[in-house]
Amino acid sequence: MIPAPYSPMRIIHLRQRLRDLGCKPCHEDRLLRGWSQVDSYDRVHSPAENFFPAALRRELSAIEAELDGLARLSGEYPANGHRIDTTNNHESHDRSPTPTLMEPIAIRLSPQAGRAQRGGRSRANAALRGPSDNEGVARLLVELADGQMVESVLLPRGGLCISTQVGCAVGCVFCMSGRNGLIRQLGSAEIVAQVVLARKRRAVSKVVFMGMGEPAHNLDNVLEAIQLLGLQGNIGHKNLVFSTVGDLRVFERLPLEKVRPALALSLHTTDALLRARLLPRAPQIAIEELAERAEMYARATSYPVQYQWTLIEGVNDSDAEMERIARLLAGKYAVMNFIPFNEVDGLAYRRPSAERTAEMVQTLKRHGILARVRDSAGQEIEGACGQLRARAA
Repeated sequence: MIPAPYSPMRIIHLRQRLRDLGCKPCHEDRLLRGWSQVDSYDRVHSPAENFFPAALRRELSAIEAELDGLARLSGEYPANGHRIDTTNNHESHDRSPTPTLMEPIAIRLSPQAGRAQRGGRSRANAALRGPSDNEGVARLLVELADGQMVESVLLPRGGLCISTQVGCAVGCVFCMSGRNGLIRQLGSAEIVAQVVLARKRRAVSKVVFMGMGEPAHNLDNVLEAIQLLGLQGNIGHKNLVFSTVGDLRVFERLPLEKVRPALALSLHTTDALLRARLLPRAPQIAIEELAERAEMYARATSYPVQYQWTLIEGVNDSDAEMERIARLLAGKYAVMNFIPFNEVDGLAYRRPSAERTAEMVQTLKRHGILARVRDSAGQEIEGACGQLRARAA
């Protein structure tokens, strides 16, 4: 008998399951808030044991177990390069213990927990704030329910970078994520589960969709996840960042969403022929058209476009490129993020010197273009996006 193919969980499926248990939108909202924020279901004067329908209370343990299994920590690699042992529940590693989502139902639904809150925030959520906001970079190797692996990255100041696909179909020649092509899409619940997993370890106030995969190729699931994180997940809309190599569907769909994220456009060069070689399976859209469409979205949302540019020595770091960037972005609501290339096994590309990178930033600033250097998280551990998964495989 051939096993059925794995079907990743989507938020819409979870909502329908809750409705089948007699939940109304208010019940869905409270459960999704509790899950996505790693928070209690209780509210002041409204304990969940009296609020949730009886059918949901009976199924809650099974639902929580299923949600908990969507994304599990396989390995943690902090910036010091030493892998943290995640076996035997040793995840905290000298940090103050933080609560997990899977607390016993008697605790999660207790009236006492509701009375302990202030304005709907629990002590559990307070434990996730504080010193953890200032922790440095760590890469998380995340195992999904079917055994596939993706990567998330804990960033400074409460940031988190998450994946949207296992593998990638764009095939950027300087990126490890797409070396074996696209394996499968992540369901919207799996995308949110990466945020939940990170929040069990520290506070998360910004989520960028810049990990493994091209979000535009999994648009329905990514937008579902963004809506939940922006409406129930306590993430400010401008702190949700949708990254893409450029796809017309993105510019058609994002303006229509209730939660409209900030936009990051992976450009990497202003030379159309070079871009086609660097991003061989990206949509063949004129660079000027991409910039104009991105500018329209930026003005509509009041969030500047973040142009992403992986700096590769001798490839896209020339004076001619700087001049073309200055012309392309003149007067636009935009910021240029230079990301020095993170070395990948088997590739001959190199990053420019720090002096050359600083010179490029200053050149654009003299032209009135906001430019900055953003190190790809994981330089110290040779952890360019996709490398941890590749080593695990």
